[in-house]
Amino acid sequence: MTAGAVRPAEEERDVIVRIMGEGQVKLDDSHFTELDKLDDALQAELDGGDEAGFRRTLEALLDAVHRLGTPMPDDTLEPSELILPERGATIDEVRGMLSDDGLFPAL
Repeated sequence: MTAGAVRPAEEERDVIVRIMGEGQVKLDDSHFTELDKLDDALQAELDGGDEAGFRRTLEALLDAVHRLGTPMPDDTLEPSELILPERGATIDEVRGMLSDDGLFPAL
């Protein structure tokens, strides 16, 4: 790269995430690194059958999506690229939603 040249920023994109029972959130995919850490913790708690840890981490994950994202209007319905479980979901319900990459697969 020559002096003074500006390296192009990696293109970020918005992802529509549906949280079951709560609606949709527009989330910049640059936040996926942070969310992947919670997703990994959730997977470990599922694997270990840690109900209390699972509940805490699921709440933290959903709270982070709301904190980092922008709520979509209730009267708008966009195709969702990710669907997350509702807050009261059981371990078995969440296991059924997981891919090999957890709840936040590489998009």
